[in-house]
Amino acid sequence: MSFAEPEPDRDGVDLWWVEPAGADADAEAARRGLVTARRIHQLRRPLPLPATLDRMGAALPTRPFRPDHDDAAWLATNAAAFASHPDQGRWTAADLAARRAESWFDPEDFLVHEIDGRLAGFCWTKLHPAGGDDPAMGEIFVIGVHPDVAGRGLGRALTAAGLRSLWTRHRTPVGMLYVEATNERARGLYASMGFEHHHDRVAYRRTRAG
Repeated sequence: MSFAEPEPDRDGVDLWWVEPAGADADAEAARRGLVTARRIHQLRRPLPLPATLDRMGAALPTRPFRPDHDDAAWLATNAAAFASHPDQGRWTAADLAARRAESWFDPEDFLVHEIDGRLAGFCWTKLHPAGGDDPAMGEIFVIGVHPDVAGRGLGRALTAAGLRSLWTRHRTPVGMLYVEATNERARGLYASMGFEHHHDRVAYRRTRAG
């Protein structure tokens, strides 16, 4: 556990991020006069997927993200899907360009799903090499479905498609993702797909009085 220098969020509020964070981090935060601002669960599941989920992922029509061509459509879908999220829904073209410039970015690992020629959902994955006590992992970096097509099971199918791609393309033995602790609907979906809680990433902030 380590309390590094605070990082301002998009609203200028200083946040102290700790990962992994447990009772000792909560106690240290309280000693410093900090309270929890966000708690994010890291979930993991082994790969490959069981046959039923693998078939679901294989059956969903997807294609790789096309840089520049898909940027505007993806930003619009992302903003709609994460309208209430504290930061993901505010991504700009500059934010997307910065991620595309990262060494880990591979458009083949960024799956998009279209309905009637419109970008309706996506599953963007990335690789983490083995390190420390962790095996090599494939992360579902961002996954979203446009609200206009919600309720069709696309979240589950896109998750399966992303995990299937991580296994078939890279043979990563573990699939991983982060989810807000307050997002009970998503947590229920991931639990039903075999994900289990591994640890928490927590952002602390000063109390309003502080």
